[in-house]
Amino acid sequence: MEPHRFFSGPGKNDADRLLGQRLKLVHMRLIVALEEFGQVSAAAQLLGMSQPAASRMITDMERILKVPLCERRTRGVRLTAYGETLARRARAILIEFREADREISDLRAGRGGAVSIGCVTAPAIELAIPAIAAMREDNPRVEFAIKIDTSAVLGRELLASHHDFIIARIPDDLDPGQFEAREIEAETVCFVVRRGHPILHRGVIDAARMAEYDWVFQPQGSLMRRTVEQFFVRRNVRPPHRVLNTSSMLLTLVMITQSNAIAPVSVQVGQFLIDEKGLGGAIERLPVEFGLSVQPYSLIRLRDRELSLTASALWDGIVDLIGNRRDGFPQFPAGLDILAD
Repeated sequence: MEPHRFFSGPGKNDADRLLGQRLKLVHMRLIVALEEFGQVSAAAQLLGMSQPAASRMITDMERILKVPLCERRTRGVRLTAYGETLARRARAILIEFREADREISDLRAGRGGAVSIGCVTAPAIELAIPAIAAMREDNPRVEFAIKIDTSAVLGRELLASHHDFIIARIPDDLDPGQFEAREIEAETVCFVVRRGHPILHRGVIDAARMAEYDWVFQPQGSLMRRTVEQFFVRRNVRPPHRVLNTSSMLLTLVMITQSNAIAPVSVQVGQFLIDEKGLGGAIERLPVEFGLSVQPYSLIRLRDRELSLTASALWDGIVDLIGNRRDGFPQFPAGLDILAD
């Protein structure tokens, strides 16, 4: 990496004046080399310059900082307290620049970077996971993080720059003009219970009978919850009142496998849970068809914010999947960081 100035333009305080106007990366390399070798000649050789040039550079640094950086001794030099402080900071700066150079090289070659996205559960299974799995085959060093939550939470987190993009719905109380959205599809709702649930052996399953049991719902105001509550109201049945509120799929699974609770989920999620061998067939879908669906979710990004190269590659991978929907549900790729609050 060629020497560059840290900043450009005049500074407003002493640090800006001293570092921004004059101190360069080559100065950082020199002070670190002096600390390591204790000799101007060895430091100069490492940096590919003459000893007189290195000595002049030390003098320039002391003039800029207005403090002595080293003490000349019979056998080399010893850094002063000022020099040790600068060397410690310079070493950290050089490490950061080296890592920045590596990350940029990786990004340029498509080998690195990090992406954080937010998803409601169904598209996380159908779109995000397979897109990440495909991208990881060619980009093993990319770090992925997925936050699973409601659209209301994810929309605000996107505005706060917690995610590169989300797959959710634009919350009703946010200005849709802030977002660029690509509509995907509506979610069809089904109901899941544990294997052997008593409702499965009680004849006809209707809304009144379902309301007798405990339920696991997403938090108040979520679209899935409102859709199910309206389902009961339209049938003149009081919505369930024994409710556990959570957006966590893990807690939902624990509750329905260890109790007689019922949980509404998307058909895609329900099928995944039923097919998942790790659950040992512990989940069943209620054999009812009520035609419930939730408004379409979308692939959403902020309109005035550019995606990084890595995030843009994942966005494009998901767009490709939307256009080429595949059957089946992929396994979670190893090392994927999935967060569910």
